Amino acid sequence: MRIRNLLSCLFLSILAVSCIKDEALNSEADIETCTLSGDVLNREPIIENDKVTLILKKGTDLTALAPQFTLTPGATIIPASGSTLDFTSPQTYVVTSEDKKWQKSYKVSATTSAFTTTRYNFENVRFFSDNHNKDKYQIFYETDQQGRENMTWASGNPGFAMTGVEGNYSIYPTFQADNGINGSKCLGLTTRLTGTLGNLMNMPLASGNLFIGTFDVMNALTNALTATQFGMQFEYIPTYLKGYYKYKAGDTFYIVDRTSHDKIKPVPGEKDAFDIYAVFYESTEKLPVLDGTNILDENTETILAVARIEKGTESSEWKEFYLPFNFREGKKVDPIKLAAGKYNLTIVFASSVRGNYFEGAPGSTLYIDEVELGYEESETNIINTATNQ
Repeated sequence: MRIRNLLSCLFLSILAVSCIKDEALNSEADIETCTLSGDVLNREPIIENDKVTLILKKGTDLTALAPQFTLTPGATIIPASGSTLDFTSPQTYVVTSEDKKWQKSYKVSATTSAFTTTRYNFENVRFFSDNHNKDKYQIFYETDQQGRENMTWASGNPGFAMTGVEGNYSIYPTFQADNGINGSKCLGLTTRLTGTLGNLMNMPLASGNLFIGTFDVMNALTNALTATQFGMQFEYIPTYLKGYYKYKAGDTFYIVDRTSHDKIKPVPGEKDAFDIYAVFYESTEKLPVLDGTNILDENTETILAVARIEKGTESSEWKEFYLPFNFREGKKVDPIKLAAGKYNLTIVFASSVRGNYFEGAPGSTLYIDEVELGYEESETNIINTATNQ
């Protein structure tokens, strides 16, 4: 009996060890949260797929910051979390998964002013690469006079990638196109069908879009409207948005039909249209960032001013647009809040005006080039202008 009990215990021990060995190690290598000690952050760090942006209060010493990271379970990071580094230039961190098979590089930057450029020619792109595709899709960014990257645009491309689409960047909704207004590059946006997985999630269409803000890819398939988070800190008062566009609507306009096998329903006679707009709003503790549910809502109390094209019409030639910022009734800029970096601004381009509701015409294509954001440094001129309109 004693021997039998010993054998039973031995068997159970071996089984337990076997179960532990069979448990798969985590293959994820992500930064999940980031914090800084002391009262130096102006708002929560912006964590994207391959970068982290620390927006700090004015006067913060960038030469000695020690960000601390929470990683996916079992992952490690180099330099170590909590290391003190000089962030006058971006620092690169490498995260290694628990199973040691995957690595991801993050560029971590610190700034006291998130908005550092107001002219956009869409000449600069880099490719997002993962463990399966080197040139999966394109990411647009801006540079300063020294050629250093100082702003990154967001798009819905990361969400489109989750639909399992096969191919390189050219089949994505947001891409760099040739034949810009001066013969150089320009922004290209095309409304696409999302395929089988998109249909299963009742998201059959994806509008091409580009915007200032971030795209929460982890939330994209469960709540696409809140996954699109608009705006970055802006310390001036916007006055106008201007640039050039070309547009061709797709042949057939669709709305979502959950009873159909492909989840779309044609709407005879309906014509697709594009959208261009910019929104200037206050970032509050209760509502720090606006998203797809409230960015154009008349009831969003934190919005101060909006510049928006009335109705985007087709044009095969480059056509100029000029959109003044119209302040909402009773809204004015608080100079103290402005200096403290409490206001955000976003600029948005979309190939289908109803794309955020997965409506539009596949093939609708919008080209954008030579965009300029006008602004004032003092609130006096813009408030007087708004009052006289």
